[in-house]
Amino acid sequence: MVNLSINGREVSLDVDPDTPLLWVLRDELRLTGTKFGCGVAQCGACTVMLDGMPRRSCVTPIGSIEGGQVTTIEGMEGREIEAVQAAWAAVDVPQCGWCQSGQVMSATALLRQIPKPTDEDIDHAMAGNLCRCATYVRIRQAIHDAARTLEG
Repeated sequence: MVNLSINGREVSLDVDPDTPLLWVLRDELRLTGTKFGCGVAQCGACTVMLDGMPRRSCVTPIGSIEGGQVTTIEGMEGREIEAVQAAWAAVDVPQCGWCQSGQVMSATALLRQIPKPTDEDIDHAMAGNLCRCATYVRIRQAIHDAARTLEG
């Protein structure tokens, strides 16, 4: 049994401890907002928050996070994610949408750590998130817009 918190709810999971968190979320808990992209932590589509920090769930064995607090896109709350989601819609960031939950998770984490990020801060924080549709210019703009919303 692996015990942890998922989106604020305590869960006990009878799964192989080597099972990647991504598959526990999607297959066991039916939280499908977290996406499978590459399976090797290179694309960011599977990004969740683990104890408040972004983590690639496709390479995180569930047994390695015993007692941890996992937040998926479905469980995200707060000013930062609301600002990010509003900016994403206003700037029309999504194309196909596959990477968006991971992009939004990383952008939210960035704004929680650095309220007024520079282009360099954004590029660094978002470097592990790939967008097949190449909306990077809009992603950067939306993060700046969300920061301005939070500022004022």
